[in-house]
Amino acid sequence: MTDGGARTVRAGRRTVEIHRPDKVLFPGGGDAGEYTKGDLVDYHRAVAPFMLPHLRGRPLMLDRRPDGIDGPTFMQKNTPDTYPEWITRTEVAKEGGTVRHTVCDDTATLLYLVDQASITLHRWLSRADRADRPDRLVFDLDPAGDDFAAVREAARLLGELLDELDLPSALMTTGSRGLHVIVPLSGTHDFDDVRAFAREVADTLVAAHPDRLTTAARKKDRGDRLYLDVQRNAYAQTAVVPYTVRALPGAPVATPVSWDRLDDPDLHARRWTVADAVEQARTDPWAGLPRRGRALGPARRRLRALRD
Repeated sequence: MTDGGARTVRAGRRTVEIHRPDKVLFPGGGDAGEYTKGDLVDYHRAVAPFMLPHLRGRPLMLDRRPDGIDGPTFMQKNTPDTYPEWITRTEVAKEGGTVRHTVCDDTATLLYLVDQASITLHRWLSRADRADRPDRLVFDLDPAGDDFAAVREAARLLGELLDELDLPSALMTTGSRGLHVIVPLSGTHDFDDVRAFAREVADTLVAAHPDRLTTAARKKDRGDRLYLDVQRNAYAQTAVVPYTVRALPGAPVATPVSWDRLDDPDLHARRWTVADAVEQARTDPWAGLPRRGRALGPARRRLRALRD
């Protein structure tokens, strides 16, 4: 329903008012399509069944662009008092106090965040009720340029090593330049332990392929090598949510893919956009990923045996 400059959308038991649905958030040009706030609402309504399982119970950081992707950026952690009372909040500890993060538990909240011009959603790797115990580990494969061939090769090497460690893993395009490799965890380790393990895995690959891979945090130290970034595996750090939209021309989407798609010549980091990501989501690319994650003890012992 539309009323002047607003549109009313039904989401479950709630009604969400979308202000200025015709406002262009993604200007067109070249091969990039033009997308309005209303287009993003329609996309998020359709993708919600696939996106919400990756959002529920997790603190969020929001990339807000009220004037579209060419305007100012607001990275929002604290939930404003103006948000409706039915939106879930969670207080998590920070140095010297707490932060009240938004938690997206339902479609109505997701659409409200879109109305607030939240383009990209970034989630914690832990749940609010166990904020210091991550149940996801993320490797961010970040190429020096827009070289997806290097990303593809790094993902293959990492996937083979994780298989040797008997750790399940999942693949996701970032919607930007690279890929994320996600490992589900049991939630029994703290962030320091998880990041140390991730760094050990990355160091093992770099030692075997020093001309192609690096863990150097400073860009000037990387040269043309792909950066294996494990820094997201820390308390209060975030990673982009599966099926979230990136604030880039054409509205590319961070999209889960199955490992057998890695050799698809059409695959690249911005392969899917709001125009076709829902179709990809319906194929259930992570169907084989176990519901329960693994503890790292056995994998750590296997890794050290390999290194020795």
